[in-house]
Amino acid sequence: MTSPVRVLLADDQTLVRAAFAMLVDSAPDMEVVGQAGTGRAAVDLARSERADLVVMDIRMPDLDGIEATRLLAADEDLAGVKVLMLTTYDTDEHVVDALRAGASGFLVKDTKPAELLDAIRTVAAGDSLLSPGPTARLIARVLRAPDTGVPVAGGPDGLSERERQVLRLVARGLNNQEVADTLGLSPLTAKTHVSRIMGKLGARDRAQLVIIAYESGLVAPGSVVSP
Repeated sequence: MTSPVRVLLADDQTLVRAAFAMLVDSAPDMEVVGQAGTGRAAVDLARSERADLVVMDIRMPDLDGIEATRLLAADEDLAGVKVLMLTTYDTDEHVVDALRAGASGFLVKDTKPAELLDAIRTVAAGDSLLSPGPTARLIARVLRAPDTGVPVAGGPDGLSERERQVLRLVARGLNNQEVADTLGLSPLTAKTHVSRIMGKLGARDRAQLVIIAYESGLVAPGSVVSP
């Protein structure tokens, strides 16, 4: 039997944390292992409770969610911890900064309860997740103001043609099954390609692959999804 996803909730509003805790604990495949009211406390609890995933509010006292995420991503002992950023605000600055800090997902707080649980499952499984609105603004912003926050070892030029095809599709939001179907590959082969691309580009997860693809010009906003 698969162990439940160990979830840490970080939000400066006690009632919000309590509501999220009831929701998460109602799901049989996940459990709340801690609650934090500040970014600093979230980092400490992630270490002590060995959480699998942190639902992180962006605006918190002491240390905001983005800085807390950056600390988690920089800690080798917490390499497997995923961060799902949850906030009232969905401005492009928040999306870009959160993803570059190491977040694997981004949702606004008016997300429906079932969607939040699905988002936790998606991110915990190793996939990235972005709200549709913020995704469009993310693409526009990274093209306006490129940033070197995502480490790139050689850039897409160092990829094979097949890997470039896969990266284009990942940047468009396709999952491994959809990439496989589009390119006539097995799901396992598609997954292997994605893993190798992440290794070559120094990307922490699929969310950072999206940034790399757009910043490098491999994918342009508004273009048609094609291999």
